[in-house]
Amino acid sequence: MAIGDYPPEYNPKVHGPYDPARYYGKRKLVLNTADTPFSELKLTEIGSWLARRKKSPQSVAGLFSRVYWRWQQKYMLPRKAGIVGAAQFCVAWSALFYYINYGKLSE
Repeated sequence: MAIGDYPPEYNPKVHGPYDPARYYGKRKLVLNTADTPFSELKLTEIGSWLARRKKSPQSVAGLFSRVYWRWQQKYMLPRKAGIVGAAQFCVAWSALFYYINYGKLSE
């Protein structure tokens, strides 16, 4: 898959219009049930849940892309989007630069 291509699992006849915030890959089945979302895990299940994930650079980049699109669709793109999305962006940007410059600031 090159930059700008659709994921290989995406089928326009089945999935309809492409949504970058959606995961089109197969969900692994564990004990004949669908895999548990991360938000519903118990602390003891996190290790086995992480072991079932694909850990290639491409899948990690896809994860961050989906997270960004979901955040953008929730906070930035609605017609009546307030200041929440911009405030979250500014706080995250400030935290990133604080982390980058922590060594200089702590001297």
